[in-house]
Amino acid sequence: MRILLGIGGGIAAYKAAELARLLMQDNHQVQVVMTRAAQEFVQPLTFAALTGRKVLTDLFAVESAIEHISVAQDHELLVIAPATADLMARLAHGLADDFLSTLYLAFTGPVLIAPSMNVNMWRHTATQANLETLRGRGHRIVEPDSGYLACGMTGPGRLADPETIAEAVRAAVHKRRDLEGETVLVTAGPTQEPLDPVRFISNRSSGKMGYALAEAAAARGARVVLISGPVNLPPPAGVDVIRVQTAIEMRDKVFENLAPAHIVIKAAAVADFYLSKVPDQKVKKTAARIPLELDPTPDILAELGRKKEDRVLIGFAAETQNLVQEARRKLETKNCDMVVANLVGGQGLGFESEENEVTLVLRTGETIPVARSSKREIADRIFDQILNLRLVLHAADGR
Repeated sequence: MRILLGIGGGIAAYKAAELARLLMQDNHQVQVVMTRAAQEFVQPLTFAALTGRKVLTDLFAVESAIEHISVAQDHELLVIAPATADLMARLAHGLADDFLSTLYLAFTGPVLIAPSMNVNMWRHTATQANLETLRGRGHRIVEPDSGYLACGMTGPGRLADPETIAEAVRAAVHKRRDLEGETVLVTAGPTQEPLDPVRFISNRSSGKMGYALAEAAAARGARVVLISGPVNLPPPAGVDVIRVQTAIEMRDKVFENLAPAHIVIKAAAVADFYLSKVPDQKVKKTAARIPLELDPTPDILAELGRKKEDRVLIGFAAETQNLVQEARRKLETKNCDMVVANLVGGQGLGFESEENEVTLVLRTGETIPVARSSKREIADRIFDQILNLRLVLHAADGR
C-alpha cells in the first residue's frame, strides 16, 4: 500500500523513524511529510534514508504548485504520528498553512492519527473536542500511552509504541480489502425525464455521494458497477460505469446487472414522475398555461426490495422534516436493510456540496448519526456499517 506518514513537531518525532522502518518492513511504499517543527527534532535525511524517498517539507519548495494535490491522490492511507495538540487543532478546523495540513484537506482516503503531548494538554477540553471532531470524520485514533513524559509529568500523552501504530496500520490495510470477491451495484445522480426535445424534469443531485460510494467500494477490493444518471463527474478508477438518462433506463440497467451483485446501494435521485407521450417538437412558449399529465416513474427501490433475496439493500432518503421517521418508513415499505438519510435545505450540505451529515437507519433498529464530513469519508462509514449489519442479519437467519 502507498502510505503517507505525516510527522508533527513533538519530542516523540524520533519514534516515527522506527514506525517508518516497520512500515517499510511490511512492504509498504512510504512517503514522509514533515512539519517545520518536526524538523527541529529529527532531520529529514533520516527518513529519506529509511524510505528511499525525498521527504516533503515545504509547501513552496516543490516541483509543482499543486504537488500536495497529486501526492494526496497518489496514496491510499494517511498516518500522522506524532500528532501534536497544535497539529490536531489545525486539522480539526481545516487550517492549511503547510504541506501536511494542506495535503490532509486534499486527501480522501482513510486517516490514522497517533497523538502525543503533555498530559494536561491531552486532557484539555479543547483537545478532546478536536479529537471528537476528527473521530466524527471517521479517522482512527491510536490512543496515547500513559507513563513518564518528557516534561517530567506522568499520565496519558506518550506516543503509542511504533509497533502498536504499525498494527493499527495493518488493521486498516486489511479493512481496505474487506470487499474482495464481492460485487457492489451503485446507482448515482439524477434522472432526466423529457418534456419535449429540449426540456426535462429532474431531481436535484450532483452524483457525488454515489460516486464516492463506488470509489470506496473499489478501493476496498470490490468489483463495482455504477449506473449513473447525467452528472459532471469523472468516472472513479476501476469502476464499470453505465450511463443512463431516464428512470426507465436506470431501472432496466439495474436489473440487467443485478444477478452477480452482493450489495445494492440506491443513491440515485430518481425523478418521481415522467411524461409518457413526449412531443416530437419543442413546445413553444405562450402566455397560456400548459397542463401536464405525468405518470409515476418505476419504483426501482421497491422492486429491488421484492427481489433482493440474500443481497444487502441500501436506500437513500433526502428529507426536509421528520428525518428518522421518514427513513424508518422507507426502510420498512421498500424492504431495505439500511436507509441513509439526510436533511436538506439551508445547511450548506448535501447535493452539490463536498460534505454531508447523515443518519444511518438500520433494520436492526439502530439509528447511527454520522457527523459532518466529506462524502468519501461517509462512504467508508456506510460500508463499515453494511459489513457489520450483514454479519448480524446472517447470524439472525442462522447462516
